[in-house]
Amino acid sequence: MSDPIPFWKRKSLSAMTRAEWESLCDGCGRCCLHKIRNDETEEIHFTNVACRMLDTQGCGCRDYVNRRDHVPDCVQLKAKMLPALDWLPPTCAYHLLARGEDLPEWHPLVSGDPDSVHRAGISVRGRVIPEREAGALEDHVVEWPGRWPAASRKGRVPRAAAAARKRERKTG
Repeated sequence: MSDPIPFWKRKSLSAMTRAEWESLCDGCGRCCLHKIRNDETEEIHFTNVACRMLDTQGCGCRDYVNRRDHVPDCVQLKAKMLPALDWLPPTCAYHLLARGEDLPEWHPLVSGDPDSVHRAGISVRGRVIPEREAGALEDHVVEWPGRWPAASRKGRVPRAAAAARKRERKTG
């Protein structure tokens, strides 16, 4: 009999298997957008310019296993790195779990549907341009990758509380 509690609620990020760790990626592609760091303020600015390895429709890496051969500075996320990374989008599962939050309802591990991330407006699909067509990154600064889309915002209400309210409305 399998454990009814999902692995991301039972295990720390560092205790996950490689397969579990990799499955946390929702396939949004936001982390694969170029970012600009202000030298004076250290502030991160997202752009709508996609890494050359990002499939802008599928929102996955074209050669994930060998990505560092193509893009040497591509970061391979590790649990111990997460506290220091300030460029992960707020919707990122690794970022959320590292902060003690749960996965949102649109996350494929929760919904059971890999397209739920696209339907929720989280992914970069249809919103980015390839780096080879972009020109100067400064001309492509956008805010949406650093924000929760309004239509998919978690509302910061835990799902258990929302479910309890729903039951209360039905019985009340």
